[in-house]
Amino acid sequence: MQWVVTFAGAALVLLILRDVFHTLWHPTRHGGLSRLVMTALWRLSSVRGSRRGAPGLAGPLAMVTVVALWALTLVAGWALIYWPHVPEGFVYANGLRPAEHAALLDTVYISLVTVSTLGLGDIAPAEGWLRVVAPLEGLVGFALLTATVSWILGIYPALARRRALALRLSHLSRTRPSTEQIDSPAGAALLDDLASELAVVSVDFLQYAECYYFHDGDDRTSLARQIGYAVDIAHQSAEARHPDVRLAGVVLRTALEDLADILDQHFLHTRGTFQQVLAAFANDHG
Repeated sequence: MQWVVTFAGAALVLLILRDVFHTLWHPTRHGGLSRLVMTALWRLSSVRGSRRGAPGLAGPLAMVTVVALWALTLVAGWALIYWPHVPEGFVYANGLRPAEHAALLDTVYISLVTVSTLGLGDIAPAEGWLRVVAPLEGLVGFALLTATVSWILGIYPALARRRALALRLSHLSRTRPSTEQIDSPAGAALLDDLASELAVVSVDFLQYAECYYFHDGDDRTSLARQIGYAVDIAHQSAEARHPDVRLAGVVLRTALEDLADILDQHFLHTRGTFQQVLAAFANDHG
């Protein structure tokens, strides 16, 4: 029975480590727990979206919740590993009675001290394999802290790129370049730049899927609101006489279709045309 509890704790630890790996380091996969938490908070923010500030909190709050769940579940898993082996498998500092510190709460304390790398030393592993497992928990705790910082440093630049593209589309929509202005080498270069920026945003949605669950706030910096103008300008370029403009327009439309395919496959699941997917994207970020 003791080893069943230990194996259950080890399985819990491995489950969370797998989720962390898929969320933070796998280039195209996303952890089930992080996806579940972020989707739930996103939907909840949409329901309560009439309250000022609720939508904007969805992404940051979801990240904090996911990291907290990772940490707490790791602590619980290691506590289950230790629990069947207290007090015999541990040594206690003077003044502590081992028999009085053999409950599950005590192993949670040991796990918290170890994962946070505090190393207070009042309760320490004595059995050989426990003396190996406990430092491993400290390494995992340090790795989780480092990975969380890297996650934040990865997501916010992705958000900045998405909002910069939205603002550029907003500038173009307010400027309203004519067909004659688009039908020029400068217009071809503009369309090509937009296609390149859309490709970067598409990769961001694949590699940092969590950035989808962040609202952009102002309509001018919301890609969901501004993406429609990219579709319009791609249609406009199809009527151009300049071959480079027509080619750039086809590339831009392809980039839009690829973005819509990623959004539909990973987030929206409409199975519609790319225009329908982009409209659903705008509605979901409304």
